[in-house]
Amino acid sequence: MPTHPQRSRARRLPMLLDEHARSLAACRRCTFADPAVLPVVSASREPLAMLVGQAPGRTEVVDRRPFAGRAGRTLFRWFADVGIEETIARRRIYIAAITRCFPGSSPSGRGDRLPSPAQMSNCASWLDAEIDLIAPRVIIPVGRLAIERFLGGAPLATLVGRAHRLAERRGAPIAIPLPHPSGASSWIHAPGHMDLVRSALALVADYVPQLVRESRRARVA
Repeated sequence: MPTHPQRSRARRLPMLLDEHARSLAACRRCTFADPAVLPVVSASREPLAMLVGQAPGRTEVVDRRPFAGRAGRTLFRWFADVGIEETIARRRIYIAAITRCFPGSSPSGRGDRLPSPAQMSNCASWLDAEIDLIAPRVIIPVGRLAIERFLGGAPLATLVGRAHRLAERRGAPIAIPLPHPSGASSWIHAPGHMDLVRSALALVADYVPQLVRESRRARVA
């Protein structure tokens, strides 16, 4: 009896992502003064969705997990508000980024420096490969750089809180953008903007209900 191609691909995905992770971890396309700055790679191998951030921060240089610092604590608190536990999110959402290495601290001393155009160009093929491998039905771009990658440069207030069909991409996935949860972001503190964030999070729970179901089972286990 022939194997359904989609089921076969799903069975092979953990192995394919392991291979991808090894290649990504070995990437040295960019050079950094600090030898500890290395690519940060998602541990998810059976993802239900993808999340694309901007770049790792200083905490991730040591922790080696995406969104391990203060911004991550805010992000996972947002998810918890709609019933998605951090352990489930990390296991079932593949967390990628526009660049995979810490780009350094901002010269202003507030937050991290934006990745350079060269760094974004060097990293672009890794994200493209992950989207091809995972073929996600839902992509969650977090922060201006990631949102622009998928949805262009419209004001965040016109994008956050809505689901956007990416018709030009294979499988026409849904993009549900979120603002960056960094404490350096002033956008989330403007009137009405957290209402948009809450609407976006509710959309994630609606479009990927298995995240909520698995979180519920994890809480009672």
